[in-house]
Amino acid sequence: MIPIKKGFEADIDYNYQRMYVSGMMQLISHMLKAGSQVDDVIKTEVADMPEGFVFRMCVMPGELSLTMQKQDGALINLTNYTDKPDLTMSFKHVTFAFLVFSFQEHTAQAYANERLVIDGDLPMSMKVVRCLNRLQTVILPKVVAKKAVKTYPDLEFIQKIQMTTKTYSQFLLNLVKER
Repeated sequence: MIPIKKGFEADIDYNYQRMYVSGMMQLISHMLKAGSQVDDVIKTEVADMPEGFVFRMCVMPGELSLTMQKQDGALINLTNYTDKPDLTMSFKHVTFAFLVFSFQEHTAQAYANERLVIDGDLPMSMKVVRCLNRLQTVILPKVVAKKAVKTYPDLEFIQKIQMTTKTYSQFLLNLVKER
């Protein structure tokens, strides 16, 4: 296993890392839900998942997590899901999750560095990672997204602005609907 880079995360208190990771998991789950409703690339990946497919991304031992399910062709958040999901992607430590969620290390690198454990269908985990990569590419500024994903796709500026606007608009619409 490759050791953690001693960057600014070494100076950040563990409790702040936990709060940050928890908040990012909440945000990512809501943004992924919105992306699965409006982004054609994410829709295509989700369409290949079996109906009712449940995946979880968590930090061991599982207190911090996001759980989502494919339902009617899109992803929905599951807040009180207690059954075993079809796929679990677990970070071994909060700091490892912090490295990914603060865009210091992309998901593929975290897996290669043995910071992430996959329990379930590996090809399905790649679909989830591709959804996350597309989401990050669309919603983050290019300079940040290039750090967050292994390969930044060829995305025209106008196309990026349109997809960013659609995704954030759907995110806000979903928040209003849930209230």
